[in-house]
Amino acid sequence: MKGLYCKVGETAAEAKFVIQETNVPSALGSNQVKVQVKACALSPLDLKLHEDLKFQKDLVPVGREIVGIVLQVGPKVTFFQPDDEVVGILPLDTAMSGLCDTVIINENHLVQKPEKLRWVEVAGAIRDGLRAYTALHTLARMASGNTLLVLDGASPFGVLAIQLAHSHGVKVLASALSSEDQKFLEQLRPSVGVRESLVARVIGVWDAKVDLVDSCLEETGGLGVDIVIDSGVRLHEEEPEARCLLPYKHDIITLLGVGGHWVTTEQNLQLDPPDSRSLFLKAASLSFLNEEVWGASSARQGRYLHIMKDIVEKLSTGTLRPQLEDPVPLYDATVSMEMVQKNQVRKRLVIQL
Repeated sequence: MKGLYCKVGETAAEAKFVIQETNVPSALGSNQVKVQVKACALSPLDLKLHEDLKFQKDLVPVGREIVGIVLQVGPKVTFFQPDDEVVGILPLDTAMSGLCDTVIINENHLVQKPEKLRWVEVAGAIRDGLRAYTALHTLARMASGNTLLVLDGASPFGVLAIQLAHSHGVKVLASALSSEDQKFLEQLRPSVGVRESLVARVIGVWDAKVDLVDSCLEETGGLGVDIVIDSGVRLHEEEPEARCLLPYKHDIITLLGVGGHWVTTEQNLQLDPPDSRSLFLKAASLSFLNEEVWGASSARQGRYLHIMKDIVEKLSTGTLRPQLEDPVPLYDATVSMEMVQKNQVRKRLVIQL
């Protein structure tokens, strides 16, 4: 049986993706489930996180967001039985690639998949949905009437964050990194046939004439936004071209309202004393978005499963509608993952033929 793995180099740029033969253990643990994988999503690997947590291996499994059919269950499994359709996220320390034909996973990492949902739809949404819930509910304490700014709103994560926030009565602003992204966001609707836009204002930061801070303050009457979710922060004047459209930390702090919440994905963010003073004067908070924390403690297991069940339910009702590209077969997975890791594409889905 074959799976996709990352062959770690001395630097992240030297990492290579390879199809590797692997074996699935024949015996199941008490709470383990054997799943026949139907589809798997490819998201960028955080090799630094693996290193920090001492999970570093020569071959790192790729593809953790899976959906499939239960083939066999362990003796103490209570949530599932054979032939159930399930979706889940393999744990960070897994030894198995989600692109294998079958995987073994603890039942506490799976939830039921409604039959009417397509395999690729659920696989493509489960992790970004978890990130959106973590950012908006757990970290920012989103409430009806808030104003939210989603940076890079056309990303798979951004789209689900916009849809989730809108469903809770939040006014949404979003930045677009290209004219194509701006057109897409302007046409985003809660459901087919509805004229109301999901996004109150799209800010085209790709256009040098558009100022992110001025646009947000204008839209909020000078009060600033209640919640900001960034897609990274520009740390220096000289940055790679791919990061040139990211906002500076000072810009985010300026457009944040009193008592606001800044949720950042920038792992290397550093605040200078004047930045901290500005946040203090606004009684604002800063949180780091890392959805992997749900697997760090068994005390959070119930909350984790509740979130995944709610994501699947909202997918079923159409509240969440991921924007997906056509899936690729396993033999194209290596090239696809290289493109994902280099941020040449945002996400890829692999379907098992």
